[in-house]
Amino acid sequence: MAAMSITHQMGAISGTPVVSESGNGTAESTAVVSAAAVWKSPLPAIRCRAGGEIEALSPPVSPCLSPVMGGMRADLSVACQAFATEMEAAPAEREYKVGGTKAEGKGVPVYVMMPLDSVTMGNGVNRRKAMKASMQALKSAGVEGVMMDVWWGLVERNSPGAYNWGGYAELLEMAKQYGLKVQAVMSFHQCGGNVGDSCTIPLPNWVVEEINKDPDLAYTDQWGRRNHEYVSLGCDTLPVLKGRTPVQCYADFMRAFKDNFKHLLGDTIVEIQVGMGPAGELRYPSYPEQNGTWKFPGIGAFQCYDKYMLSSLKAAAEASGKPEWGSTGPTDAGHYNNWPEDTQFFRREGGGWTSPYGEFFLNWYSQMLLDHGERMVSSAKSIFQDMGVKISVKVAGIHWHYGTRSHAPELTAGYYNTRFRDGYIPIAQMLARHGAIFNFTCIEMRDHEQPQDALCAPEKLVRQVALATREAQVPLAGENALPRYDETAHEQILGASSVNIDGEEREMCAFTYLRMSPDLFQPDNWRRFVAFVKKMKEGKDAHKCREQVEQEAEHFVHVTRPLVEEAAVALMH
Repeated sequence: MAAMSITHQMGAISGTPVVSESGNGTAESTAVVSAAAVWKSPLPAIRCRAGGEIEALSPPVSPCLSPVMGGMRADLSVACQAFATEMEAAPAEREYKVGGTKAEGKGVPVYVMMPLDSVTMGNGVNRRKAMKASMQALKSAGVEGVMMDVWWGLVERNSPGAYNWGGYAELLEMAKQYGLKVQAVMSFHQCGGNVGDSCTIPLPNWVVEEINKDPDLAYTDQWGRRNHEYVSLGCDTLPVLKGRTPVQCYADFMRAFKDNFKHLLGDTIVEIQVGMGPAGELRYPSYPEQNGTWKFPGIGAFQCYDKYMLSSLKAAAEASGKPEWGSTGPTDAGHYNNWPEDTQFFRREGGGWTSPYGEFFLNWYSQMLLDHGERMVSSAKSIFQDMGVKISVKVAGIHWHYGTRSHAPELTAGYYNTRFRDGYIPIAQMLARHGAIFNFTCIEMRDHEQPQDALCAPEKLVRQVALATREAQVPLAGENALPRYDETAHEQILGASSVNIDGEEREMCAFTYLRMSPDLFQPDNWRRFVAFVKKMKEGKDAHKCREQVEQEAEHFVHVTRPLVEEAAVALMH
């Protein structure tokens, strides 16, 4: 789920004791299992590129209990007491904040993305022991909750209307047991083909059958290349999927989710993120990495050449009195890996994007995406109203060539954002109409870290989006686009989580860290992560000095290290 040369997302954390699974005192039930030690190679049911054993061990979850020595360790009692004192000082339940100004509360809750293949093709939990240990570790570090992909291609895989919630029921109960909140992503896209996609989960079999019968159900570029990541929005309202429209299929799926997990909505499940395109983002699949079609920092390509999109373009051209504009999209916009100045359409001087035809086309193309977003978010809102959950939508952080006039990669993705036009205000206004959250990626990036010949400007882009959400009065949430474990990225996220706009601090309502993985639980990464979560929870303007927060985090990591070793020994037997 992300933008650019972007992976999906990576885990983050900061301080809460954990309830053990049961009172029997076994290693698995005492919340002290090493998260790192139990990460195994992914199950073969899902085809994965990444995996493998990890060499280093992570801290366990509670600094107080030992599975080997049976109960409280005397040498940890002081740390445990301090731990308990800190927790008493914090409110027992954190309201899932709506975001906005500093007056509404300090600090930003951190969530951690779960692995893409947390549920197997057989609808079971993948690496169950690792999931339990990891959730406990995250909770102990102060993480608010987890984000999980609920894959359409797994749940409704075999036939329309037949839903198998198998592994998700177990994972959600697990999150509830360990006191973690859940951001549930309605993932109507294919997994595989984007940066960071470590496994392949196709669309449901019966949807793939329909696409094979009618290839125009797939997004298509001007060279006839089909993209099967997400059903083309051109047929949103046509009954092309065995008698139902795609939007009806998505609504039925969300309704079934609500009916099945009603008892957890508003308590454990606090947010529903609605998948709106490739990688779950509201965009066109304009920069597909699969088979090397696109490479960063190419401009991408328009995806409007299936017959349903072309039919809409034709109708729009006729309605505007220019029927000659309706036969095709721009034919001079270059190829996926061109740069703006290589093309007639996107070039700085006299580019087609500034012509009457260019403006007509870009208005139509971006409005089609906005209309799709409106249909999806209004559907989700009506299904989940009065259930105590927030609705969110993810927007891609397309920061390359941001410094050019045309912003070509944003245009091909469906964001009509140029040097002379703000493309994010219309998106923010659409979300505001439905009370939804604007979730944005690339929060961790700095301008100077990116290739400057491609005029990348992630920091400027993040600020533009923050201004757009303020103007539309819509809450802003963030994610990192690529896995980062270094303090530089952490500091960048901390700074971006609360932006000063005209003297007013505007705070994000939540931050989701990409992703729960063996790398996160490596000792150095874990130490930095614990400190990061603590700083996020304290807020940018916390009275504690940075050194004090880091010392507290270091102390927590230090006292848990012996327990990690004990847990590792227990797990080997």
